[in-house]
Amino acid sequence: MSPELISLFTAAFVTFFVLIDAPGVAPIFATLTAKGSPAYRRKMAYKSVLVATIIMLLFAFGGAWLLDAMHISIDAFRAAGGVLLFLIALDMVFEKRTERRENRAEEVLEEHRNDPEPEDVSVFPMGIPMIAGPGSIATAMFYMSEAESMAHQGVVLAAIGLNLLITLVIFLLATPIVRLMGASVAGALTRILGVILAALSAQLIIDGIRGAFGIA
Repeated sequence: MSPELISLFTAAFVTFFVLIDAPGVAPIFATLTAKGSPAYRRKMAYKSVLVATIIMLLFAFGGAWLLDAMHISIDAFRAAGGVLLFLIALDMVFEKRTERRENRAEEVLEEHRNDPEPEDVSVFPMGIPMIAGPGSIATAMFYMSEAESMAHQGVVLAAIGLNLLITLVIFLLATPIVRLMGASVAGALTRILGVILAALSAQLIIDGIRGAFGIA
């Protein structure tokens, strides 16, 4: 693999790892599936990751067509995506994103508190928007739209696939991981990832502005 492809894989992997934030989502998954059996939790883990994979692949491969149909340049999309990711980064640093996730999880639990069987949470809220959220979907579209060759696309897909595999493993081990990490460690990790995402998003904005105005 060439240095260019290694650099692309590293950037894509880190970006998706921060956006999906599997360690931060694990406590939500553990809470939503707490009433179910181990078989139920495994089913929800596999199904939620499968749903997220399908959604992200649809946007990854259909993103270029969508941008072209709407006459949006890749530089404009890069800058807009950078702004979106920066807002997500701010939410992560100040823990607003975690708070919204927890509120959404509580709403789902409250709606189905009296159900005799555990609710299927794989599509909503786990698959969408916990794993395949607006940030990860937009980023998948961006990386695939900017890919110059099949090799570049393969590297991006590998980065997405590895992150989804990591997410699946974390979900399958969610209960012991949450017990081991604790709320304070999970919160600190989310803040650190938010700072990294802020830097990545700032670079996207700068690159988008440079490309749009032809600045070398």
